[in-house]
Amino acid sequence: MAEDNSYESMLCVKPEVHVYKIPPRASNRGYRAADWKLDEPSWSGRMKITAKGKIAYIKLEDKNTGELFAQAPVEQYPGCVVESVSDSSRYFVIRIEDGNGRHAFIGLGFADRGDSFDFNVALQDHFKWVKQEGEIAKQEASDIVAPKLDLSFKEGQTIKISIGNIKKREAGGAKPRGMAGGLLPPPPGVKAGGVTPPPVGQPPVLAVQTNTASLLDFGSPGPAAPPSTDVWGDFTSAGANSSQDGVKAGGWVQFS
Repeated sequence: MAEDNSYESMLCVKPEVHVYKIPPRASNRGYRAADWKLDEPSWSGRMKITAKGKIAYIKLEDKNTGELFAQAPVEQYPGCVVESVSDSSRYFVIRIEDGNGRHAFIGLGFADRGDSFDFNVALQDHFKWVKQEGEIAKQEASDIVAPKLDLSFKEGQTIKISIGNIKKREAGGAKPRGMAGGLLPPPPGVKAGGVTPPPVGQPPVLAVQTNTASLLDFGSPGPAAPPSTDVWGDFTSAGANSSQDGVKAGGWVQFS
């Protein structure tokens, strides 16, 4: 935020404060509110804290007419313009000015502790903002004076990136290949030597002995006849023999 001396902002307003005439400070031990005549304030009215630029103004005004009674410009807080007393948190000593170079110290008191707390916080927040604005201005000034750092690539400039994790993963991540022929390893508990896999590239052949003649042999002592290639041979021979016997009997086919 740029500093604008023509704009005056309102920081705090308290409807009732009391002003006391304070005795001169005898030593460096600080002011004490107990030394004042607290039951007989010299003036009572309204207090406002305003800010114009970096300076805060404590204004004491009449609560009815708004006429200015006294004003204390504050350029730094904590500082010599506003001091706390040593025996209470509701009373302060402020230095007022008349605009002609003359100043005086008066006692300022609040009836409630919450009002004195708001008074203190309003001044603290304002000068915290002033400090931040000063730091920002210094940073901007240093950025203007210092040359900007150019991190862009020049023409023909390259970079090399070395990633070591990929090499480690390739070296340690190789897995053993499976058995030849696409066979799965034996299940747990079975010895690997119990089953002999067939040669690679040759499908396994199941050795099954089939002897159809043994099915038709009902106890003949001789060796079994070789299987016939004619599927209907046995049925035709049996039919031919039976038909011949039937014809010899009397010309009729007999079924036994």
